[in-house]
Parts: sequence; C-alpha cells; structure tokens
Amino acid sequence: MQTSTIASSAAASAYARKSGNFVPTAIKGRPDLDFAAALQKVSPQQQARAKSTATNFEGMFLNSMFAQMTNELKGEGPFGDTVGTGVWRSMLTEQYSKSFAKAGGVGIASEVYRTLIMQQAKTASTTAGAGATNGSSKSVSQ
Repeated sequence: MQTSTIASSAAASAYARKSGNFVPTAIKGRPDLDFAAALQKVSPQQQARAKSTATNFEGMFLNSMFAQMTNELKGEGPFGDTVGTGVWRSMLTEQYSKSFAKAGGVGIASEVYRTLIMQQAKTASTTAGAGATNGSSKSVSQ
C-alpha cells in the first residue's frame, strides 16, 4: 500500500515537472500544505516570474555542467578541431541546456520555484502584518 502511494506521488511530481507546472504535489508521500498556502499569498504575476527565474537558473546550471563535460574534447567532432570550435561548442551547450530546462530539466527548477514562492509568501505575510500593525496604531492615536 505504501509503495503504490510513493510511486503515484513520484509519477505525479514527474508529470508536473514535464508539463512545466512546478507545483510539488508531495514531499516524502505527504501533501505539501505549506507550499499550497504560500501559493495563495503570491500573485499570479509573481508566480510566473518565479517559474521563469527557476527555469533560467536550471538552464544556467545545466550549461555550466555541459560546458565542464565538453571542455577538454578535441578531435573530429561535429566542429572538427579548428580555432572556432570552442565558440561553436559553447553555443551548442547553451542551446542544449535551454532545451533540457524547458523540457523539465533534472528537477532543480521545481525546488528553486518552491523556495522562491515560500520566500515571497513570507515577505508578503510580514509586510501585511506590519501594515495591519501600523494601521491599528494610527486609529488608536487619533
């Protein structure tokens, strides 16, 4: 019973990453209620910006990883061994990384997205709480 729950939550998380929906459905088989509450506090525009930022971050990470993997390649590859090989190879790895990130990546973007949303929700709560405190003190002093 527990195995099927874990497998179904893992499948749901994998589907969410592939579809570009970064909503983590569960953490260790349990619903992520903190994240669901944080999403309610953050505007759709901020959510879209956070998704874009998370995808770009994963793309940069993958680009760095691919660059390290192809750094010392020499010889008769698709670009040969010419002076411009390094430039063309860097452009190729950049496109690979963008494609990987847009296709769901390796799971970094969903965690970065969750962290960004949690931080923005915390900031929104703090700001709203400070506004309520300031508003109540004004009414008392008048």
